[in-house]
Amino acid sequence: MKTDGAVPGRVVDLTNCDKEPIHIPGAVQPHGVLLVLHEPSLTIRQVSENAGELIGVEARALLGRTLESLLPESQAPGVRASLLSERLQDNNPLELTLRGEGRERPFNGIAHRHQGRLFLELEPSSKQEALPFFGFYHQARGAMARLRDAKDLRALCEEAAREVRRLTGLERVIVYRFDEEWNGRVLAEDRVEKADPYLGLHFPASDIPRQARELYTLSWLRIIPTVDYVPARMLAWPEEEAAGPLDMSFCVLRSVSPIHLEYLHNMGATASMSISLMKEGRLWGLISCTHLSGPKYIPYQVRTACEFVGEFMSSFIPAKEGHEDHDQRIRARSVQARLLERMTRNLDFAEGLCHPPPELLELTGASGAAVYFNGATTIVGKAPSDEQLQALIRWLGERPDSQEVFRTHCLSREYPEAEAFKDVAAGLIAASMSRGRHNHVLWFRPEVVQTVEWGGNPHKPVDMGADQPRLHPRKSFALWQETVRGRSLPWKDYEVEAAQELRRNIIDIVLQRSEELLELNTELERSNVELDSFAYAASHDLKEPLRGIHNYTSLVLREESTHLAPGNRTRLDTVVRLTQRMESLINSLLHYAQVGRTELSLRETDLNELLAQVLELLEPRIDEAQVEVRVPLPLPPARCDRVRMAEVFTNLITNGIKYNDKDKKWVELGATRTPEGGTIYSVRDNGIGIKPEYTEAIFRIFKRLHGRDKYGGGTGTGLTIVKRIIERHNGRIWLESQPGVGTTFFFTLGSEKAP
Repeated sequence: MKTDGAVPGRVVDLTNCDKEPIHIPGAVQPHGVLLVLHEPSLTIRQVSENAGELIGVEARALLGRTLESLLPESQAPGVRASLLSERLQDNNPLELTLRGEGRERPFNGIAHRHQGRLFLELEPSSKQEALPFFGFYHQARGAMARLRDAKDLRALCEEAAREVRRLTGLERVIVYRFDEEWNGRVLAEDRVEKADPYLGLHFPASDIPRQARELYTLSWLRIIPTVDYVPARMLAWPEEEAAGPLDMSFCVLRSVSPIHLEYLHNMGATASMSISLMKEGRLWGLISCTHLSGPKYIPYQVRTACEFVGEFMSSFIPAKEGHEDHDQRIRARSVQARLLERMTRNLDFAEGLCHPPPELLELTGASGAAVYFNGATTIVGKAPSDEQLQALIRWLGERPDSQEVFRTHCLSREYPEAEAFKDVAAGLIAASMSRGRHNHVLWFRPEVVQTVEWGGNPHKPVDMGADQPRLHPRKSFALWQETVRGRSLPWKDYEVEAAQELRRNIIDIVLQRSEELLELNTELERSNVELDSFAYAASHDLKEPLRGIHNYTSLVLREESTHLAPGNRTRLDTVVRLTQRMESLINSLLHYAQVGRTELSLRETDLNELLAQVLELLEPRIDEAQVEVRVPLPLPPARCDRVRMAEVFTNLITNGIKYNDKDKKWVELGATRTPEGGTIYSVRDNGIGIKPEYTEAIFRIFKRLHGRDKYGGGTGTGLTIVKRIIERHNGRIWLESQPGVGTTFFFTLGSEKAP
C-alpha cells in the first residue's frame, strides 16, 4: 500500500504534518496492549510489543496463539461469544483476566471491527476503577439535566466544561468551536488556578490538521495519559504485513503524531483528552482537556461518561445556536415572504427584488447587492464598478467547484482582484440561479478591520537546522493580538440559509417561468397566464363548495344511514368518492400552478419530542404570559420535515399566547383519527377569537385584523408561512372560531384527509 505525503519513519514537522498518515502510526500508546484477532478462531495476528510488560508473555510468543489460551477456562466461552457477536461494541468493556508469568492480571477489553479486522484493546484495570451502573446512571442523569437546562449556547458550553472536569479531575477543560476556516475560538473553560486562561482566545486551523479533524469525526474521544510515552510498535505475521498498514482510526490506544506531542509539551500539558462535538454530521468543535501536573489516566467508565456528555451536548447545539439568532431568523423569514410576494406580482423579478432597495439588503445584512440576469445588472446599495462586477461574475461562473450558494468573508484570498474593491465587497454571498448563463444574485459586505486575540503567534516559527529549516509548533500560548484586514464581518448561517431560500424561490417561481416565457410567442404567453389564473381560481373557488358537498354527504351517510335505501346509499358513496377524486385533481392542479416549493426532508417524526423542544424554546414567553400549555394525549407520529413542522407549532402556539386577553390563558394541542384512518391535528386556545368573515383572510400575506402595534404587533406573515408549510406537506389548514371564546386551528399532513 502506498501512502502519499508523510510516512512512518520519515521526520514529521509542520511542513508535512497535514499529510502525515496519523491513522496508520504502526504503534500504540504503552498504557495498554492492542491485539488484532482473526475470526472465528480468535488467533492473534498482530500484537503491540509491550505485551510482555503488561500481560507477562512476550509479544512474539503471542503471535499465532489464540486469545482463549490466555484466559481462565471459566471466562473463555463468554469472551468468545462476546467477541464474535454482531453487536460487538454493545459488550464493551469486556472484563478479562489474562494469564502470564504464572499469575493473572485483570484487564478491560475494548473491541471493535474495522476493515475486516477484529481489534481488541486491553487496558489494565482495578476494582477501584469500576463505576457501578447506578453510579454511572445518576452521574449521567445529572449531567443531562444540567446541559438541558442551559439557557443558551454559552451556558451549554460552560456546563459541559464543568461536567467533564468534575468527572475526570483534569486541570484544564476548554470548549471551542471551529469557524468556516477551521480556526477555533474558546467559548468556555474550567481550570485550576495555576492553568493559564484561554477563554476568548483563537487557535489556528494548523493546530488540528485536516486528517486529525477527520479522525475526530469518526471517533468521539481520544486520550493521552502521558505525553512522555515511548510508542510500542505493532508486530505482525508476515501475511498481515503484506496486507498493508494497520488502520487504527477507531483505536483509543493509537499512538499520536510527534508534532502533537511537541505541541502539548510546549503548552505545558502532561496528559490530555479530547471529545468531539458534532452538528448535523460535521465536526463543530471540541471539548479539549489537559493535565499539568504529571500523567493522568482516565478509566474506561469515566471516558464513556465524558463521551456521553459530548454526544448529549452535540444534540443540543442546533437548538441553542438557533435560539441565539431566533429573532433574526424570524425577521429574515418575514423579509423573504415580502420579497416572494413582490416577485410573484412582477414579471421582471429583478424589479420585484430590488424595489424598495432595503428589503434585499435586509435579508442577509448586506451593505450592497447586485442582481445579474441575462446580461442586465441591477445594483442596490454599495457595489463594485460595472467592470469589476463583470469580471467577478465571470470568475464565479468559471470556478471548477462552483456552488449553488458561495460565501466568503475574505473574497481577496480566493479572488485576488477583489483587493481593489474590498472597501465595498470584502465579503460576498453569491447565489447562482442557472448553469451556463452566469445569472447571479450577489450580496456584499465592506472590509472591517478586526483585532483577533490568538493563543500564541499562529504563524509557523522557523527553527534553523543543520541541513534545512524545520518548522515546529509554537512554544508560547500567551495572548498574541493580530490586526486582520481584507475581511468583512462573517456571514451567519441564517443569512446564508436566507440566500439559499431566495435562490430556490427565484428558480422555482420566477426564473423558470421567465425563461420559458421568453421562448414563447404572445399567444402562448397569454394562454399560460390564463391557465395559471384558472388553476388558482379552481383551487380556491371550487375546493370550498366541493368540501361542503363531501362534508354534507358524509354527514347524511353517518346520521341517516339506517333510513337510506340501498340504491341511494350507493349513489351517495359514489358522490363521496367523486368529491375525494375531484379534490385530489384540484390539489394536483394547484400543485402544478404553484411555484416556490422547496425541497423537504421528509421522515417519520416523533411529534411529542419535537413539541417538547418547541416548548422549551418558548418557555420564557410562556412563563411571562402565564399560559398553561396542555397536551392531554400523546400526538401520533407523522411523516414530515422536522424543522418546518417545528415552525408550524411555534407560530400556532405563539398566536394562541399573543391574541389572548383572558386572566387564565391556555393553549391545547391534540390529534383525532378520521374514519378513513387519517389524522387531524389541532391547536386550540381560549383567546379573542376570529370573526367568521376573516377566517380565510387571516391566511393572506400581510393581512392583520388589528392595529399594527396591538397585541404585540407583527408582520402578518406567520399564518401565511404556516399555510405554505402545510401545503408543501400535501396537507391543509383551517380553523373554527367564536369571537370572545377562542379559536381552533386544524391541519392534516401527507395523505391525511379531513372529513
